Amino acid sequence: MATHRTKMLIIGSGPAGYSAAIYAARAMLEPIVVQGLQPGGQLTITTDVENYPGFRDVVQGPWLMEEMKAQAEHVGTRMMWDTIVSVDLENGPPYKAIGDSGDEYIGDTLVICTGAQAKWLGVPGEQELGGKGVSACATCDGFFYRGKKVAVIGGGNTAVEEALYLTNHSDDVTLIHRRDELRAEKILQDRLLKHPKISALWNKTVTSFEAGEDGALHHLVLEDTVTGETSTLEVDGAFVAIGHAPATELFKGKLAMDDSGYLDVEPGTPKTALPGVFAAGDVTDHVYRQAVTAAGMGCMAALDGERFLATMEAASAEPETEAAE
Repeated sequence: MATHRTKMLIIGSGPAGYSAAIYAARAMLEPIVVQGLQPGGQLTITTDVENYPGFRDVVQGPWLMEEMKAQAEHVGTRMMWDTIVSVDLENGPPYKAIGDSGDEYIGDTLVICTGAQAKWLGVPGEQELGGKGVSACATCDGFFYRGKKVAVIGGGNTAVEEALYLTNHSDDVTLIHRRDELRAEKILQDRLLKHPKISALWNKTVTSFEAGEDGALHHLVLEDTVTGETSTLEVDGAFVAIGHAPATELFKGKLAMDDSGYLDVEPGTPKTALPGVFAAGDVTDHVYRQAVTAAGMGCMAALDGERFLATMEAASAEPETEAAE
């Protein structure tokens, strides 16, 4: 077991963590990134990435994350293969974190980039056909289904927004919901129900995703929640939109978060309520959830962290005022 000290400790990798590390390292903060269980984040399980700026041709998600990681290391970041299991935020700064390895990490500033994971149905074929017709992000992957038949599974705001977005690419969008009414906001419901490109299947659950001869998604197997009858729906793409779960278990009771578990930050910034503690990327963003927005927030966190440290150093350097005689 060892103790690792840094001016900026970054928990979690992915676009937010790696971008924060790049900016922090270039500012000579000698950052440490504790990469967690899934180094590189959700993009490591994403195949084609066509919407990240700077690449004319489609790139692969794992490759993009490897390049970000290599860039961060090149400018001076220390990458640690460890997973944080506890944090002490009560007595900082500096802040302490303990890894699964038993190692202790101490940072004068802390940047939380633990991300979020899409919630899945957990039915046969779902994971096997990921990237082959099954997705959890219409904004990311909808473009690949231009002129094709797609389905969205869910009944909340996310599902309705995804279905409406997909009409930019498809003329045949089906929303599948396990109940007979939506949970989404009324204005979104009205837009969806009036849209000529969208149809709804009520009281239906997806029990499996089935592949065709080419190995890609061919159809969904549905079960009626009222009658129990089964049916199939042929689609080229299916988008699971039943919500996301931010990885914030570590910070419950230690940092403010909303009802869904996303960390609260000062609007327009990555600043949490604790001095020198920042949150960036999907761990605090339940609206955009894009690699480019996560990277932007990581940059902001590093810059704000640098300013915080400069302010602290300036305050400690000021000579004490002598008491009046």
